[in-house]
Amino acid sequence: MQVRVRAFARLREAIGGDLTLEVPEGATMSRLLAAVGETSEQAGEALFEESGELRGYVILMHNGRRVRRAEAGTLTLADGDEVALFPPVAGG
Repeated sequence: MQVRVRAFARLREAIGGDLTLEVPEGATMSRLLAAVGETSEQAGEALFEESGELRGYVILMHNGRRVRRAEAGTLTLADGDEVALFPPVAGG
């Protein structure tokens, strides 16, 4: 199945823009994030700590809704879903 990945700001630079990735049927968001991290060394470093854990500052969205980090391992994706990745947002 295909899932669209949109990345913003610094994450977009590291990942190289929007992606459409083929993942197995029933894949979780964690599996998709691992696939994104495997696209390049910069993508892996931007998303994951050396321990393999998702970096604490990465904000996850699934079809326009915020996803808590704890849900990433159990959230099952479907064909045509969109996942967005945001760096920390600040401003005034």
